[in-house]
Amino acid sequence: MFTDFVLRHKLAIVLAWLALAVAGAFAVTGLEERMTMDFGAPGHPAYETNREIAERYGIQGTPLVVKEGHQVEHLGTVIDAHGYRLLYPHDDDVALDGATGLEPLEPEGGGEGLSLAVELAIGAGGALVVLAFVFGSLLALVPLVVAAVAILVSFLAVYGLTTVTEVSMFVQFIIGLVGLGVAIDYSLLLITRWREEDHDVRRAMASAGRAVVLSAATVAIGLIAMVVLPVAFLRSVGVGGMLIPLIAMLAVVTLLPILLDSVGPRLDRRRRDPVGRRWAAWAAGVVRHRWIALIGSAALLLALGAGALGLKLGEPASDALAKSGPAYEALVELRQDGMPAGALVPVQVLGPDPAPFRAIEGVHAAFSPAPGLITVIPETEDAAIVQRIVAQAPPGTRVGGPLAADLEFNDAVYGNLPLMLGLIMLITFCVLARAFRSIVLAAKAIVLNLLSLAAAIGATVLIWQQGYGSATIWGIGGLGAIDNFLPLLIFAFLYGLTMDYEVFILARMREEYDRTGSTTAAVTEGLGRTGRLVTSAALVLFLAFLSLAAAPILQVKLFATALGIGILLDATVIRALLMPAMVAVMGRWNWWWPFGRGRQSPAADQARSSALGSPHQPSGVNRSESSTTPR
Repeated sequence: MFTDFVLRHKLAIVLAWLALAVAGAFAVTGLEERMTMDFGAPGHPAYETNREIAERYGIQGTPLVVKEGHQVEHLGTVIDAHGYRLLYPHDDDVALDGATGLEPLEPEGGGEGLSLAVELAIGAGGALVVLAFVFGSLLALVPLVVAAVAILVSFLAVYGLTTVTEVSMFVQFIIGLVGLGVAIDYSLLLITRWREEDHDVRRAMASAGRAVVLSAATVAIGLIAMVVLPVAFLRSVGVGGMLIPLIAMLAVVTLLPILLDSVGPRLDRRRRDPVGRRWAAWAAGVVRHRWIALIGSAALLLALGAGALGLKLGEPASDALAKSGPAYEALVELRQDGMPAGALVPVQVLGPDPAPFRAIEGVHAAFSPAPGLITVIPETEDAAIVQRIVAQAPPGTRVGGPLAADLEFNDAVYGNLPLMLGLIMLITFCVLARAFRSIVLAAKAIVLNLLSLAAAIGATVLIWQQGYGSATIWGIGGLGAIDNFLPLLIFAFLYGLTMDYEVFILARMREEYDRTGSTTAAVTEGLGRTGRLVTSAALVLFLAFLSLAAAPILQVKLFATALGIGILLDATVIRALLMPAMVAVMGRWNWWWPFGRGRQSPAADQARSSALGSPHQPSGVNRSESSTTPR
């Protein structure tokens, strides 16, 4: 037995984790300088065109725009347009009076923000408060110890990853805060079951250990889409993200049992009834009023999810950025002098003749600032102009610029995404169906996760794109658009993280049904024993994402907001209302498994053998426990 092996080799396992953690602590100090901030799609035409333009002409990204007559040649590459000048600084920190541009217009969001170490300290402090409330003893420190080891070892693994491939700066924030939450979640699950089993580590591992492994697998499955996409930085985030649950899982199933067996009983001075009486009463109320709970919670989530229909991908337009300050004043003055909005995002083309581009609809001006380079000034910041330019450009020309790179990124990331997501859901379905021995529970888990994701993305659109809350909380107005890589990032992480709670609760419901043969008992006992666990785990993750929202990078704020909202909605509206209501409504249909009986308890066998259903009903379904009358 695996647990027996772990407990027989306590010293070797503890020393191995300690050595890896110390190495990880040293790796953290040099990790940031090995990471990149490149969000492009290497190997694709616009990306390679932009790289060549940068090497040959010193033009990269979006320009600063200044009035004609500004002497800025010493600051970077300058392109003279009609009435204004485009400056591509050689130094990223150039600040110029009378200049505007997308970067100067971007909101600062509270200065430089908090460092990762401070964010981790805040997240850990919040987690300790939650754990102290849950355990009421020094046992609250144990999950933090496991999380600290898992985070440091994850950083060590990412440090090794940087030696073979580029790794995005995003990964350090994700490992720090997501790692904290996931490691504590898994620890909570095992420790809670250990207390129920009267401090018996082997019995706790036999049930909760299996659920931890399954949860880690679902998180990793959700990140498959990012690993196989043809975009280097997304692949690095996907691989880095997969390391988090896997290393946390390994720490929980190897290091944590040793800690519980060695010092756990001495730390757990305050024992509590493992059955959550209030949660069991809540679950009983949901069963009694299942249709009200189902319709009400589904309506709320669908209303939030409708906001996702207004999602607009891309860089925020200048009109959605700063409404005051020097950059905004310069923008207003330049527009009054006739500068089109598209001057902030000019299209750069490698080609000999600008004349053919002047006839394209939506082009304000086209000229050649240097041999072989054509600068096209669009009328607006709408990326649709790039599609027309690409379609009508003469043969042999190559189109670049920030708008072209954005469109190319969208095609590379979202072109085959529906097929990829379908594959991910199919893999998840197979894994969960086998784990729960139920077709219905597996399908239900995926549907509820998609509903949770839609609600989280819809809420993010309302808060950040439309501005309902971002100005009040962060002092940042509505952005008008969401960065094109963020929805995929949100899906990949939230899909697995919220599935954790599904696994925790449904695994216990399946266990209770096998023990009693009653759906009502499965819902009330299952939620009664896991409701407090899931709520506490979600609160820990929410606090971690709350501290992550103080990061200095605007995209990280959006990412943290979406995950925080998603976790909160999932642990409350879905897991406490919608999911138990659906299980209650479906009755015995929840437990339909057409591939054999699998593991069953005597009580479940007796309940099955007394079924009164017709021959056409699936195994385990009868008239005594129909879809509307759970037992």
